[in-house]
Amino acid sequence: MTFISDSEADALSALLSRRSVLGATAAAGGLLATPLPAFAQGSTAAGPGEAEITVDQARQAPIPIVIPSFGAGMGEQISGVISSDLESTGLFKVMSGDVPPGSTPDFSALKAQGARAAVAGRAVGSGSVRVEMRLWNVVAGEQLQGTAYTASPSNWRRIAHIIADVIYERMLGEKGYFDTRIAYIARTGPRRHQITRLALMDQDGFNSRMLTGGQWLTLTPRFNPARDQVAFMSYANNRPRVYLFDLGSGRQQMLGEFDGISFAPRFSPDGSRVVLSATRGGGSDIFVVDLASRSKHQITSSGGAIDTSPCFSPDGSQIVFNSDRGGSPQLYIMSASGGGARRISYGSGQYGSPVWSPRGDLIAFTRIGHGGFSLGVMNPDGTGERILTQGFTVESPTFCPNGRVLAFCRQSASSAGGAGFSSGIGTIDITGFNERPIRTATGASDPAWSPLNG
Repeated sequence: MTFISDSEADALSALLSRRSVLGATAAAGGLLATPLPAFAQGSTAAGPGEAEITVDQARQAPIPIVIPSFGAGMGEQISGVISSDLESTGLFKVMSGDVPPGSTPDFSALKAQGARAAVAGRAVGSGSVRVEMRLWNVVAGEQLQGTAYTASPSNWRRIAHIIADVIYERMLGEKGYFDTRIAYIARTGPRRHQITRLALMDQDGFNSRMLTGGQWLTLTPRFNPARDQVAFMSYANNRPRVYLFDLGSGRQQMLGEFDGISFAPRFSPDGSRVVLSATRGGGSDIFVVDLASRSKHQITSSGGAIDTSPCFSPDGSQIVFNSDRGGSPQLYIMSASGGGARRISYGSGQYGSPVWSPRGDLIAFTRIGHGGFSLGVMNPDGTGERILTQGFTVESPTFCPNGRVLAFCRQSASSAGGAGFSSGIGTIDITGFNERPIRTATGASDPAWSPLNG
C-alpha cells in the first residue's frame, strides 16, 4: 500500500477495503492606499524590493524595530497586529518606544535604544478609518515608506496585515505574507466520529468562518491562485468527489465525473486546470481537468499502483507526485503532460504529500518511518533533504506565498477510546526554526495557504 496522509487515507478507504501599495495609489477590496510625502528633513531611501538586510541575516540576529501605539482603541489594535505579524516570523524584535507620527523621529534616541528601524503611525476616523504609516531606517536616518490607508472600520485588521507586509518587504526585500488566508478542515467531536467542515481564516488564525455544514466528510482544500476559489474533496451524497467552492457566492459544484473516487486536487499555477487523482480498479491514476471545458486528460497509467498527491511546479512544466509503483511509497517528478517519471526520494522511510515551493527551489514532503512522521524539504532533484520537524503525525505541508514558511497539521496520539487526541495547525520556517501553533477554535487539519491577498 502506498503512503498517503490520514486525509487521503480517508479518501481511499472505499478503494482499499493584488495588490501593490508601495509608492502608488491603489484600491482593492474597498481599501485605498495613497503615498505620504517624506518630511523635509528626511529622504526616501532604497526603492521597493531592495533589502535593508537579508532574511538569512535576520534569522541570525532579528531586526530591532520600534512600533509604538497608533492611538487609542482601534489604533492600539492595529499596532498590536502589526507587532504580532512581525514577531511571528522570528526575523524581527519588536520594541516599544515613542515615534511621533507627524514629524521626523529623534534618531539619536532610537539608536541609543538599539533600534535599527522604527514605525510611526496613527488611526483616525469613524465612518471610514484612515491609517497613516511611516517606516524609518534609524541607522541611515531616512524614511523608507510613507503610506495612508483608507477603508471601512471593519477592515482595520487587514490594514494592519498590509502594513506588516510593507515593513517586511522594505526591510527584507521580499514580499510579505500577512495579508493572506488559510483554508483548512475544522474538526469537532470524538476522534472516531469527527464532524469535518471546510473553513477559512486569516493566516494568524483570526476571522475564522465555516464554509460547509459538516453533514459530509470534507478533506484537502486547495486555493486557486488566480481566483477566489477552493477545490476540495467531499463525500456529499456518499459520492466521494472533488468539488469547487466559490468563496464569493458560496456556490459549490462537482468537478467532473469519474468512474471511481476523485481526490487530492491542486490547481495549475495559472488557475485554469486542476490536477487530481482518480481511482481505477485497485489503483489510482492522475488526471488534469480543464476548468473552462471540463475536459479531462489522464497523464499516468499506474497499472494497479496508486499515483496520488500531484502538485505542479511554479512554472507549470512539471508535476511532483507520490506513487508506490516501485514497491514502496516514494516521490516522483514527471512532465506536466505526463511521461518521463523519475524518482527523487531515496531516504529511509515512505514519502508522501509533496508540494512545490512557489519559489521553485524546494519540495516539501511528509516522511513516515522509525515509528513516527517527519516533515521535510528537498531540492527538486532529490538532493539536500532536510527534516524540519517530527511527531506522532505531522503532515499536509503548504507553503506561504513567498516560500519562506510552511504551515502543516500536527496530531497527537490517542488512547483506545480516543481520549487525548488533538489536531492542530502550526507553522515553521523552511530552515526548521521558529515552529509556532496557529490557534483555532476547533480541531484543525489540512491547511492550504492562499496566494498573496487571497
